[in-house]
Amino acid sequence: MMSHVSVAQRVAADGAPQTFNFLADQYFSEVYFHYAPTAGTSAGLHQYDTQLEDYSAASVQRQVAALKSSEAKIAAIDPAALDASVAGDREMLLNSIRSTLLTLEVIRPWEKNPDTYSSSITNSVFVIMSRNYAPPNTRLKAVVARELMMPQVLAEARKNLKNPPKIYTEIALEQIGGIVSFFQNDVPAAFVDARDPATRAAFATSNTAVIAALNSYSAWMKADLLPRSDGDYKLGAETFAKKVSYDEMVDLPLDRLLEVAYSDLHRNQAEFARVAKEIDPTKTPQEVLGELTTIHPAPDQLLAAFQNTFDSLTTFIKTNHIITLPSDVLPTLEETPPFMRATTFASMDSPGAFETHSTKAYFNVTLPEKDWTPAHVAEHMAAFNTGTITSISVHEAFPGHYVQFLWQDKFPSKVRKLLGSASNVEGWAHYCEQMMLDAGYAAAPVDATPAQLREAKLIRLGQLQDALLRDGRFVVSIKLHTGQGEPGNKPWTMDQAVDFFVTEGYQSRSVGLVETKRGTSDATYLYYTLGKLEIMKLREDLKQKQGAAFNLQQFHDNFMLQGTAPIRIIRKAMLHNDSPVL
Repeated sequence: MMSHVSVAQRVAADGAPQTFNFLADQYFSEVYFHYAPTAGTSAGLHQYDTQLEDYSAASVQRQVAALKSSEAKIAAIDPAALDASVAGDREMLLNSIRSTLLTLEVIRPWEKNPDTYSSSITNSVFVIMSRNYAPPNTRLKAVVARELMMPQVLAEARKNLKNPPKIYTEIALEQIGGIVSFFQNDVPAAFVDARDPATRAAFATSNTAVIAALNSYSAWMKADLLPRSDGDYKLGAETFAKKVSYDEMVDLPLDRLLEVAYSDLHRNQAEFARVAKEIDPTKTPQEVLGELTTIHPAPDQLLAAFQNTFDSLTTFIKTNHIITLPSDVLPTLEETPPFMRATTFASMDSPGAFETHSTKAYFNVTLPEKDWTPAHVAEHMAAFNTGTITSISVHEAFPGHYVQFLWQDKFPSKVRKLLGSASNVEGWAHYCEQMMLDAGYAAAPVDATPAQLREAKLIRLGQLQDALLRDGRFVVSIKLHTGQGEPGNKPWTMDQAVDFFVTEGYQSRSVGLVETKRGTSDATYLYYTLGKLEIMKLREDLKQKQGAAFNLQQFHDNFMLQGTAPIRIIRKAMLHNDSPVL
């Protein structure tokens, strides 16, 4: 292994690209997927299907050593000797390694978050069962191979978990019932077509052992771990800033980030008030919002309502030259798998960049359960009102996540196919929600009836409520983990965060609570608005530079061609300068 270090350090300029490609390939095979085989399965690299993450403390130390070795070799390559795109790949790879090291050495979820273990083993089976990339027997054999290692994962959890934050243990206990049910019901149902008797018998044994291990883990968490869960979920200012820098390549001071967040929040609140007043000047914005949440399809019409948006969205995109659609294939609309229903209203499940045998993308929508009360159904369906159905379709499908997936084959390198930043992926999808309405989608016709005018305004109101939710995440993430801007930099309590989502983000209290819980572990979920604002600024700066030559479709196509790189790298490629991202 040592020889590679010396090669990298004394590499001639003309050898730098080859050295980088060699080291990047080596990193993915020997480090990245070696320690995260479930990510390999997700990416469509099925040689990893029978492996499972090793959560032992010794394995964590080996991973840290391997990451540091890779970091040294890649850092030793002079970026000036690389083409701009490859230099961007080098920066992405280094940031990804440094973020993983920060997670393992400083944030330490393997010591602090019991859900890391139970949810990760669940995901390792889900990525095998969710796509028909191989015959059922072949995939069930891979499930058995992973299941045989799962009781050991939960045994390592008991050794590793030191002093979790109470909220983490509570969330893990909340989730565990659904996880047990997933292994009891969903996994067997997914493999009814696997007929090989020996494989079925092996699965019956391994699956029973996993269910028993999970039930035992649940009892242990409740009796042993919960009473001694006194840890702190807060990252603190230094770690928070480092994580944003590594993951999103945004280096703004936290007080400046907070200014950006509040500025966008207030802009969206003002626009919300303006539109609400146009809809009904006799009501407060919140009263108009309350009315909006009652305008939704019947539960049994919900999937059809989403399907109906696909035609109008794709027609609008083509007619108005918004972005090139690389394929006319639509995503497959289906009900969210049972075990995911507790945590998501809608999601896009696209195949990995190297998946060749199962190339369908699934648009999952969570329908009300049969045994819910009318009040529970009404609360759930409020999230699918006439405004948010449009926003969700744009965000998840056209031209959001699904369209970005359709461009995947054109991403310029393996690094950009396997690594990306959330501020690009989620920023793009969130940017599209506003961009499509700004471009005229769902606008009332010139000779509109009062009802048509009203519907167009309600759709805009739905988009703004979604934007305010993301603004809420932006502010709460910083306040909850760093206390930036508070006297003595004292972080917000969870109750303060919930209140903020309700009063300033115009969300229901139940949504505010779910969002705050998420924020305790998904600490930097500010990336939706952060990315959206970066993309809007990039578009504006390019417009200034190109003047009359600026073309929206060209801008979006060129943005897609860069892959899901952090916006800072894309700015450099499209503007040819290092001007500020915000």
